[in-house]
Amino acid sequence: MQTLFNNKRPALCEMLDIEFPVIMAPMFLVSNETMVIEGIKAGITGAIPALNYRTTDELRAAIRRIRAAVKGPFGINLIVNQSNFLYKEQLKVCCEEKIDYFITSLGSPEETIKMAHQHGVKVFCDVTDVKFAKKVEALGADAVIAVCKEAGGHAGPTSFKELIPQLKAACKIPVLSAGGIGTGKGIREMLELGSDGVSMGSIFIATDEAPVSKDYKDACVNYGKNDIVMTTKLSGTPCTVINTPYVQKVGTQQNWFERLLNKNKKLKKWVKAFTFMRGMKSLEKAAFSTTYKSVWCAGPSIEHVHAVRPVSVVVADLRKDFEV
Repeated sequence: MQTLFNNKRPALCEMLDIEFPVIMAPMFLVSNETMVIEGIKAGITGAIPALNYRTTDELRAAIRRIRAAVKGPFGINLIVNQSNFLYKEQLKVCCEEKIDYFITSLGSPEETIKMAHQHGVKVFCDVTDVKFAKKVEALGADAVIAVCKEAGGHAGPTSFKELIPQLKAACKIPVLSAGGIGTGKGIREMLELGSDGVSMGSIFIATDEAPVSKDYKDACVNYGKNDIVMTTKLSGTPCTVINTPYVQKVGTQQNWFERLLNKNKKLKKWVKAFTFMRGMKSLEKAAFSTTYKSVWCAGPSIEHVHAVRPVSVVVADLRKDFEV
């Protein structure tokens, strides 16, 4: 493995003691325990959004099931802004259960970093620019995840070709790349660009272990990078989805009334929370059932998905392609 990485293991491998520098990215509704377990067995790591569990008791039970099933590192993704009403409880449970790392999103990670480090848990922070990366580094983050323009879900505004070098020049902590990676060659390109590891999500949607519907998985096989569009109607924050006929029908921008409410200082918090909850309900219904209201979250890397496969095969193919 040392030869594979030119005698220097990527920082992600060193930090988590994994064979291959890949985080199976946390995906709302999609990520589950079985996917993470199979990923760990294959030599990578994986994370699950805390919001995939309706209660903190369910979250605690899931963490314990993973620990009982496999030895290896895994993480939990926390949304750390006001739209996540369970944030503090989720943080407490994850620290008590001593997960290996957090991935923080959509807010300040200060409280998470302080509590996590008290329990020996690492914190990787999603960032979209140098300014925020330097802020979280000053707060004590263990790594930053560069959410690039090519990412699925809540993507950033800057291409990986610009963002990775900018972050590497500005930060002393490891920089992990998230966005547009669907092949082993893509992983190698990211490492050559300076990334210390990668986070990959969309290529794992069309796997045997993913709990979502056949329609969702088939969409990831049949659509490509040119079918991905950005919408603000799901969470209020720009989010990538597959441009299905239903998405084309309803549009991708909030209407004038929703935009007006979002500008009201007193109502903004509650409007954002309502928009988020409504959008997540829409995603949930589409993910698990056959419906004409097909709103499926995915990123451009579905371009490289050509069949529904086991997680172990996806990882094995990535490793083979990396070595070529």
